[in-house]
Amino acid sequence: MRASDQKLTESLEAGSRVTAHTTRVGGQDVTEQVQSWQLERSYSTDLPDAMRAFSGSSAAQLQLQLSGTGGTSAPALYSPWAPRSTGDAARPGQSVVHSYGTDAGTLPAFRGSVRNRSASSGTDTVQLTALDGAERLHGPAELPKPYAGFYWRRPVATATWCVDELLRQAGLHSCPPPRYPEFSPTEPLTLVYASLHGGFAATYGQPEIVPDPRHYSWTRDGAPHEMALVPHAAAPDTAAMTASWFPRSRVTVPGSRLLAEAWVNNAVGFGSTVALEMDLNRTGTSTGRLRLAFDFAAGKVYMHSGTREGGGWYFSWTFTALKEQRGVFHIGGVFDTVSSGTSVLPTVKPYLVAPDGTRYHGTATTFVDASAQQPSSELYQLRLVTQLATEAVQLTSGLPALPTLDEFDQRGRWTKEARLDDAILPLHTIPRVSGSQWEVITQIAKASMSTAEFDERGVFQWRNYTRFAKVPTAPDLTLTSVRDIASLTVTEEIDACRNYCVQPYKDWSSVAVAGGTTYNDTVVREVPGNSSVTLKYVLADEEFDVGPPNVDDDQSVAPGFSVRFAAVNAAGAAAVKGAVDILARREEGHLVLRFTNRTSQRLYTVSEDGKPSVHIQTLKPSKDPVERQATSWASGSTSEKYYGRQEYHAEASDWVQDYRAAQDLASAMRSAGQYPVPVLGEVEVLYDPRIQLGDVVRVVDSSGAALDTYAWVVGIKTQSSGPGTVQQTLTLRGTRTNGVPADSGLTPDTPSDRTPLPTGADYADVQADYPTLGDLTASRLTWREIKESGL
Repeated sequence: MRASDQKLTESLEAGSRVTAHTTRVGGQDVTEQVQSWQLERSYSTDLPDAMRAFSGSSAAQLQLQLSGTGGTSAPALYSPWAPRSTGDAARPGQSVVHSYGTDAGTLPAFRGSVRNRSASSGTDTVQLTALDGAERLHGPAELPKPYAGFYWRRPVATATWCVDELLRQAGLHSCPPPRYPEFSPTEPLTLVYASLHGGFAATYGQPEIVPDPRHYSWTRDGAPHEMALVPHAAAPDTAAMTASWFPRSRVTVPGSRLLAEAWVNNAVGFGSTVALEMDLNRTGTSTGRLRLAFDFAAGKVYMHSGTREGGGWYFSWTFTALKEQRGVFHIGGVFDTVSSGTSVLPTVKPYLVAPDGTRYHGTATTFVDASAQQPSSELYQLRLVTQLATEAVQLTSGLPALPTLDEFDQRGRWTKEARLDDAILPLHTIPRVSGSQWEVITQIAKASMSTAEFDERGVFQWRNYTRFAKVPTAPDLTLTSVRDIASLTVTEEIDACRNYCVQPYKDWSSVAVAGGTTYNDTVVREVPGNSSVTLKYVLADEEFDVGPPNVDDDQSVAPGFSVRFAAVNAAGAAAVKGAVDILARREEGHLVLRFTNRTSQRLYTVSEDGKPSVHIQTLKPSKDPVERQATSWASGSTSEKYYGRQEYHAEASDWVQDYRAAQDLASAMRSAGQYPVPVLGEVEVLYDPRIQLGDVVRVVDSSGAALDTYAWVVGIKTQSSGPGTVQQTLTLRGTRTNGVPADSGLTPDTPSDRTPLPTGADYADVQADYPTLGDLTASRLTWREIKESGL
């Protein structure tokens, strides 16, 4: 239930219902102009009505009837042809905020936007229909297609991660968002953004190393914002959990200012360290490394420049807050590799925001030891190596200068507008989606028996079926026929009984990786100095994402997806490394590559033998997954005894890819439906603005149905047809059955009449009528006619 202040609570408990509401349209108060209003919320589901496992989405709809003001009619003010100065307040897409309550106070009831308006000429009425935050999710649904899941044969995401990603695309964030999501030649760019909200799949970038699911978990308890990756100490042969991502752009070193950051909770995990490492693709086989590490036990920050093979130099800074405080830290560090030469000694600077809100930064320091020098190279991948709960890993390039503490700290620059539940339905591959973001979220909700809704404040809520799996032990509110209930109807139906439940799933356990489509460029491309060239290659919807190509040199050649640059378009021209930023993105059925030359010399995409050097190799699953079934059923159960075997076969879905997840869903369905749960419909109650979807109410009816039970609120309809008049009607689903049938004193009739059927004529009867076979043959009677003649 929604929290209310003491004055409103006391007013409601005392039975006072002097109603009140406030309404704003386009930010303008139109409360006095509201003639009537109606607000509806309910879960949409394709499950049997009375099953306790409710699923689907809820999009609240508000209907308003407005009158005019100041002597001007409503159509003159708000119709589609009204002057923009007044009409824009009610245009489609305009904001609508509604609250209701009593004279003791009001509570938020609706926040959304106008869908349509209708002005009746000759009257003083304009009708508005508004939809809640679901209207914000009408953009096209797009989800990444990483190959790392079937490459490693491990989950790369969950259905929960996909919901969170669809929300993020619409601007609804559950944790700090990407700093620079859009490409602009003059602006910084987010290279990697991994929320870690139930998956290693990334908003920007592509997962490469995916850990074994036995060695980590996803948690909301203690997460910095909403959900975090928590490594387990059981990870073998390593002191920490490692995951990595390819960036969406392989930026060059020297040339970039790189900001690596994450949010961690040093009170959750099995150790005290977390590190972000950037691998650099140098000439030859050695790999450069820029490393940012926080050691909370030692109270130190380390920043290293060198190689992955072990060479290099590091600086350290001491911050006592790391050791003394427990909780959520925002950590980060900048590696400044901007240089006009072919190598650079980076300048480094760490940043952190402590749990108490205090912000710290270290003194910027430049390496001087030659072992820390980074020659020309490209960013290869970002690694997370952690012993602690970690969320919102991000890597940004192109910063114009070392950021200030204000620029590093993202507080106040975003609003949390989404809340998730525990991660469910692990995915080896992310299903293809189409339609709007809201349509796909609704699809996921139905497949996972979850609920999706925007609350009265406009915050999105995602809740799993586990929310309804346990019978509640205490109600949020008690409704009695003596005072609160005006009418109710209780129904029970056999169709609500489901005691044999089947959940199909796609089994990816035996699927490996195979080569997909290969593209070999047919033209040598020229990339002018300090300029960009964009290439497009057709990429089918079923093909998986690829990262930016690796840059070949004359000492090592990257297999598969690669490109080689040279200063001369000729065979034998020396390879050029660390000169071109390479961006890869999927766009409208194409793989788009953008080569940005960071030098003043012309470069060409030419191989050592003088041929075009752009090679693209996609990956795909080695075969289609096998569809299998998980079944929940108890032979000879009490439910079968009284109701017979009642089967429910869930619709096959690409969102269920794991046996355990499928079994859990099937068991939840059977637990919810093995006995038909009564439905309480059209429950007209004494108006209470605190009631929300999903609340548990105790219903006590001593006047008619003689019941005392708990029920979930799955539908609310509140309407006012005039000042001071409010009617509220609830739809409730019982939280439990009314008990196992006893059939006391009853002897139910059998399914079929057990009285023996007449046997008809026997042999002696036939012989008496037809003494010989000739007599029987001459009668020309059928055997049925002969038998029945003796009835």
